Amino acid sequence: MKTKLIDFSKFSSIRIGPIVEVALIEEDIVPEDYTIVGSANNVLIAPNPPPLMMLSKEYDFIRVQNNQLIIGAATPGGRVVSFCKKNDIANFEYFSKLPGTIGGMIKMNAGLKEFEIFNYLIAVRTQKGWISKEQIEYGYRKTSISDVVFEASFELHDGFSSQRLEMFAKMRSNQPNDPSAGSCFKNPPGDYAGRLIEAVGLKGLRRGNMAFSEVHANFLVNYGGGTYEDAMSLIHEAQQKIQEMFGITLQCEVVVLGDTIMTK
Repeated sequence: MKTKLIDFSKFSSIRIGPIVEVALIEEDIVPEDYTIVGSANNVLIAPNPPPLMMLSKEYDFIRVQNNQLIIGAATPGGRVVSFCKKNDIANFEYFSKLPGTIGGMIKMNAGLKEFEIFNYLIAVRTQKGWISKEQIEYGYRKTSISDVVFEASFELHDGFSSQRLEMFAKMRSNQPNDPSAGSCFKNPPGDYAGRLIEAVGLKGLRRGNMAFSEVHANFLVNYGGGTYEDAMSLIHEAQQKIQEMFGITLQCEVVVLGDTIMTK
C-alpha cells in the first residue's frame, strides 16, 4: 500500500493538523478501518487522528460518455468548471465556489442555496459497483453514503452560463479570506447558524488564534498558528450557548476527525 506524508497544518483549508502518513487508494482497493480525508477542505483534524486515506490521482478525471458527464471523485471542483466552460456544459457553474473534490462534495451533498450536487447526479460508483441516486438517501448537506466514492455520473446539458457564474461569485463575496473549513455549522430549519452565533454574542470571539469571523460569524477562521483545542473550544461554546438560549442543537458541517462532537 502506497502512502503519502502530509502536513495538515499546510494541506488542510483551516491550516490545522499533524504530519501524518496517509494511505493512497489505488485500483479500487480501500484499506480497512481507515477514514477518507479527501482534500481536507471541510475537516478539522486532531493531533492524534484515526488512520487516514485519500484517493490517488488515478481518480482525477473528467470525460463525456454515453451522453453523461463522468467525473472522478478526486477531481477538484474548479477543474470541473473549466471543463464545462470549454465544452459549453450547463449546471456546474456553482462548483467555482465550492472548495474540495467531487467525492467530498457528493458525500455531503454540497451546494449553494437551491443548487446542490444531487440535482443532476445520476449515480456513483463505490466498491459495491454503480449505485443510482434513487438508492441513496440525501438531504441538506447530508447523504447516506458510507463507502468511498470512486467516480460519479451526471446529466449532460448544453449551455454554460457566464451570468450564473457571476451570480455565484457574488453570493460568496461575504465570506472571509482567512483559512477556514468553510461553514462551521449547518443552518437549522428556518434559520441561519451565523445569525444564531451573532445573537449569543460570539461573532468575532477569539480564542488563541482561532475565532468566529467578524466577516461571517459561521466561519471558524485561523489567524495563524491556531490549534485544534482552541477550535474545538469555540465549537462547543457556540453549541452550548445556542442550545441554552434557543433550544437549538447546532450540527457541525465541519467534519471533526479525532474527537466526539455533534456532527449529525
